[in-house]
Amino acid sequence: MEKPEFIGRAALEKAKPEGLKKMLAGLEMVERGIARDGYKVLDEGGREIGYVTSGSPAPFLKKNIALAYVPPVQAAVGTTVKVEIRGQGVKAQVVPIPFYKRPKKT
Repeated sequence: MEKPEFIGRAALEKAKPEGLKKMLAGLEMVERGIARDGYKVLDEGGREIGYVTSGSPAPFLKKNIALAYVPPVQAAVGTTVKVEIRGQGVKAQVVPIPFYKRPKKT
């Protein structure tokens, strides 16, 4: 906001007092299942809190991963959530993104 006038400044100033409603979080599936685009994200009580934007198996990591929009409280690394896959809640854990960072060459 310290920069000179730019497109979208008014929208950002308007949104600042309201705070964030959703944040992008990385999910790693703990139980068997693949979270796909549009699947619901549920809290431990089974209430809908967000949705998956993308998900797939990650062969290099040997895990199933996904990105989802969830409330900031639920976006903390280590939080356990569920993804509704075919009507059943499948456990997932919030992990930091990017999922993989290539080691630096020395």
